[in-house]
Amino acid sequence: MTTQVLALLTAINLGVLSYQAVPYGQSGSRPAAVPDVIRAHSLEIVDQHGRVRASLSVQPEDPKVLWKGKPYPETVLLRLISEEGRPNVKLGASKIGAALLIGGESNPTYVQVLAEGAETSVKLINTDGRERVIRP
Repeated sequence: MTTQVLALLTAINLGVLSYQAVPYGQSGSRPAAVPDVIRAHSLEIVDQHGRVRASLSVQPEDPKVLWKGKPYPETVLLRLISEEGRPNVKLGASKIGAALLIGGESNPTYVQVLAEGAETSVKLINTDGRERVIRP
């Protein structure tokens, strides 16, 4: 009786093993397991040289930096970084609003779109220092 049970369990194990080894689907292989959610405090994408080229992080409240007399709040920050290590795109969001900064090739060339508190503005700055601020 025990020999028959062992033979049956061995056959079942071989069946399960062969089922897992057989590819399926149109591409001929099993799809990779993809998690539904990735949870982390920050995310960095690096290039082939190991340099950080994009990052997404949560910056804690900073009591040293004041905004209208209050500590600057916790902020979610996305940075897209050039080969030289310069963040050419920054997108931030906090409880007081959001900002988008798009940098040009040379400093201080950039466009800033800002919506903080009850104020909004668009700031344009060229390399030669000429600046234009647009407010509603």
